Amino acid sequence: GKVTVYRTEFTPMRHALSARGGTTAMKLVCAGDEERVVGIHLVGEGVDEMLQGFAVAVKMGATKADFDNTIAIHPVAAEELVTLKEPEPGPDEAVVAAA
Repeated sequence: GKVTVYRTEFTPMRHALSARGGTTAMKLVCAGDEERVVGIHLVGEGVDEMLQGFAVAVKMGATKADFDNTIAIHPVAAEELVTLKEPEPGPDEAVVAAA
């Protein structure tokens, strides 16, 4: 079936002004034409707490449209998951882009 992947990186405010850096990588994996969210991958500081909240939505069968219709809380890293716009190119598009 169809798989659509949305990906972003985010620098939390507490790291944006420091020389230390600290990026959070985020990926939303959706399945089917209805883009049911089947996976959320997060790597970064504090993502364990963030992921627990999104686990309920995934378990209940949330779709990408449900995430899009969520009002983002600003400024927090979690807002990135509900404001993702452009999916990654699929395998066919990636081959064309590389040519």
